[in-house]
Amino acid sequence: MKISTCFHAIPRHWRTPKVLIGLFVVEFLITIPALALYGIASPDLYRTKLWKEGSVHGWNSNPNQILYAYANYRPIHYPLPWSSFPTKFNVIIAVLSVFLLLIKGIMFITHVFDPIVSAILHAVLVALYAISLHAQAGSDMSDPKHPQPGAPWYITKSCGAPVNPNVKGYCQQAKGAFAITILLITLFFAYFVVSLISLYPTAAHRASHSSRIPDSESLADSRPWEMTEAPRTPGTTGGLKSPTTPRTMAFNTLSQNGKIPKNGKAPARNADAQVPLRHHISMGDEVYSGPNGR
Repeated sequence: MKISTCFHAIPRHWRTPKVLIGLFVVEFLITIPALALYGIASPDLYRTKLWKEGSVHGWNSNPNQILYAYANYRPIHYPLPWSSFPTKFNVIIAVLSVFLLLIKGIMFITHVFDPIVSAILHAVLVALYAISLHAQAGSDMSDPKHPQPGAPWYITKSCGAPVNPNVKGYCQQAKGAFAITILLITLFFAYFVVSLISLYPTAAHRASHSSRIPDSESLADSRPWEMTEAPRTPGTTGGLKSPTTPRTMAFNTLSQNGKIPKNGKAPARNADAQVPLRHHISMGDEVYSGPNGR
């Protein structure tokens, strides 16, 4: 009863379904380019090239330090923005987003995409893309001579001079992937806010919910009947025997002038007793007098 009451207390209808449809359209227009940008960057189209370009200008560490670590048997540490984690993680969450977009559309058409489901789902997506954003904008402090305390240079600086023209296109793609990650976080957060607004119960919903809650008397009447004692059948008190019915009492009254036998059974009728039958219109004036004659 409590679980059912709590379930009915959660609103299941969207206050602004047109806004939700608009968010679906915007998500489709952003998710597909995001999947394309993340997929192009995988596995390592321009990550190492941008890392090397930044080291030429002293903006970050040098990727050759990984080779030195291998040669000298030292612990190998990839700076977070230059590791393979952001590239692989972005592809995974982009594919997941496209799949969830199709599922959400089907659920919305079939009227099972409730606000509570949307709130939980988009809270998870916001967290996933926040991790991606943190990985793309991570710092590089592996080289004390060339520290990078903030985001990589392709985010904080222009892709023009003094950057090598051969790397300019990769720089712009990396900027675009970072920007589209911010757009997706904003979009999924908007989903989350709209879901919370729809989850807030209105006055009409509270009134309809209160009408579903039965009072204490109906709750007492609706308790399980399997464990209750069934009422005794008339005539069975003190042991199982033939019950006394109104018809039995009538026969006893006619036969023995109101004296009911102790066994509760109707007496056997004497075949010689002359009991007149009821008069019927088809019988005329004749009356049945018994087995001996008319």
